[in-house]
Amino acid sequence: MTEGVEIHQARTNRADAATTSVTRSRTSSLEAVETSSFPEVQHHSTGGAEDSGGGSVAPDGGWGWVVVAATVLVLAMTLAFPSCIGIFYTDLQNDFQASNTETSWVPAIMIAVLHAGGPICSVLVECLGCRTTIIIGGILSGLGMAASSFAQTLVELYITAGIITGMGFSLSFQPSITMVGHYFVRRRAFANALSSTGTALGLSTLPLLANYLLSSFGWRGSFLVLGGVLLNCCVCGAVMRPLGAKPKMKARTRQTNNHQLKTNCLSISQEREGLKGRLRATLSTVMSFLRRHMAFDLLCSNPYFCAYALGMSWMMLGFMVPLVYLVPYATAYGIEQDRAALLMAILGLINITVRPVTALVFGLPRFHGSHNFAYLFATAVLINGLSNCICGMATSFPVLLAYVLVFGFSMSVIGSLLFTVLMDTVEMSRFPSALGLISIMESIMLLLGPPLAGILVDSTRQYAYVFFACSINGSTAGLFIMLSFYWLDRQKDREVKSSFTHKDTNSLKQSIKMTIDCDYSPVPLHSNSVRDMETDV
Repeated sequence: MTEGVEIHQARTNRADAATTSVTRSRTSSLEAVETSSFPEVQHHSTGGAEDSGGGSVAPDGGWGWVVVAATVLVLAMTLAFPSCIGIFYTDLQNDFQASNTETSWVPAIMIAVLHAGGPICSVLVECLGCRTTIIIGGILSGLGMAASSFAQTLVELYITAGIITGMGFSLSFQPSITMVGHYFVRRRAFANALSSTGTALGLSTLPLLANYLLSSFGWRGSFLVLGGVLLNCCVCGAVMRPLGAKPKMKARTRQTNNHQLKTNCLSISQEREGLKGRLRATLSTVMSFLRRHMAFDLLCSNPYFCAYALGMSWMMLGFMVPLVYLVPYATAYGIEQDRAALLMAILGLINITVRPVTALVFGLPRFHGSHNFAYLFATAVLINGLSNCICGMATSFPVLLAYVLVFGFSMSVIGSLLFTVLMDTVEMSRFPSALGLISIMESIMLLLGPPLAGILVDSTRQYAYVFFACSINGSTAGLFIMLSFYWLDRQKDREVKSSFTHKDTNSLKQSIKMTIDCDYSPVPLHSNSVRDMETDV
């Protein structure tokens, strides 16, 4: 009997095992059919992972150092180029029979367009990428400078050397800075400081090159040769390989599809609502463009960015003026043209020497903290502004040399921390649009600075007042940035302390309430057991 039960149980177990195996095989086959029938589900899940930035991790080295070297050359040929226009200042003034105000518009327009082209540059970077945008900028700057050699009036020079060349500079230098920010995170301060030596390299070499070309070929031949030099920006842009090309392409495809979907929805709403729908659609498009490429919302939502943008804009009113008027100021008081150009070269050499040192020093852990770079930047701006008083007090070559030393040292610190402070103030995803907005704000001041200085020279017949005005401008800008960040940090600390105090108070109240709500009962006395013990005793 027992053997029969065991045989029946064994048969039952075998049947259950067979049923389980058949079920598993059917389940696996159904899963395979579902996977093969719906491949887009699997593709969608992997696409989300790629969009999260898994394929574009900053290497903090490797090919990034090639990008830094290319950025050095781009900044040398773009940001430093307007300073060498001062070498041709007197020749342009004499050739076109123009005043200081009229001649000063040439570097003013160039510098202003260089900074004002930020939104256009941001759009091109989004559509074409950083590499292609830099190459387009190199072509524009080279052709614009070459066309300037054929200008017959100052108005033509405003268009060719000012607008076309300035726009080429803008399309070249801003994507280069953005590429450095993408390639470096942990060593970003060092990489930015190292790439900013490009401006110093241009300041030390371009004035000497311009002075040599001027003495050999005149200003027209010099502009033609410099146009060929600027075409090397195309070579620098070609080596800037983008990070995570495939995820960006997919994200761009999704963005295009979303844009098409939004366009279709807007077209339907326009048919329903008529003119009101068109106005709303236009306003929505404009606001979307301003948010993506101009970052106007950060002025209201980020007080640190607002303070930095206002201080930087005010500083730029007089920051570039000494670079434009230093050579005319020196030659007007009897210093030879070669020695005046040497002052600009010394200024560049100081920047080349100091900026790598500041990059290593600022990379130390003691400088890594809450807005420490902002305070260092504000101090450098303050010293840079006060140094202009040295130039206005005397006109001898030793005094001008001392001025160049102090001005160059503070300028190198400013250049090393300029983009680092901005990257610490805003998120990296908003950096291109934030840089575009600051560039627009700075361009207005840069456009007004040299002409206002020219008006001051024409009215007073003295260059010293220009440097005194620049001293007031720079020192007030440095104080504004320093005090603004200090006040905002104090406000932030107070909010943090109040939040902690509020949490502690709430936890204390909660604990007191829990203590009050607890019901305590005395230990019951078992009287019956006690009586029994007494009875036994």
